[in-house]
Amino acid sequence: MVTPVQLFITFVLLVLSLADDNKLKHKPASKPVRLFTDEDLKRHDGSEDGHPIYMAIKGVVFDVTKGKEFYGKDGPYNALVGKDCTRAVAKMSLEPADLTSDTTGLTEEQLQSLESVFEGTYKTKYPIVGYTAIRILNQDGSPNEDFKPEDQPHFNIRDEF
Repeated sequence: MVTPVQLFITFVLLVLSLADDNKLKHKPASKPVRLFTDEDLKRHDGSEDGHPIYMAIKGVVFDVTKGKEFYGKDGPYNALVGKDCTRAVAKMSLEPADLTSDTTGLTEEQLQSLESVFEGTYKTKYPIVGYTAIRILNQDGSPNEDFKPEDQPHFNIRDEF
């Protein structure tokens, strides 16, 4: 026989377990989001132990430190870090010529792959720590002249300049 107390506890546990499923899959950045220059990104290339590892895709800088076995020094994807590697992600390539933010000439299939990986992997798995200063992209790959960093989540302009 189920008592009202047992029923209530079961209900509460069920609600709590469902609430966990509805939470964001990624954690927000713990520090204010900032603008990165190419030189800033290069300092986060996984070459120094204990230093955060950053990579940018579509002008968005992710902290991929928790994947250091993949992105750290001697990791299989280390070539992607310390820079905006949008083209390489779109083409699933580690070729030096593809390690750039330039999306010129990518096929529709490659652009769809880029969007899928960007939304489904990086935005859900790694915290956003900033944006590249020189190359914020529109959906078509062109620079977004209307990008306003202060409109982005977690960005506090007075902390950045």
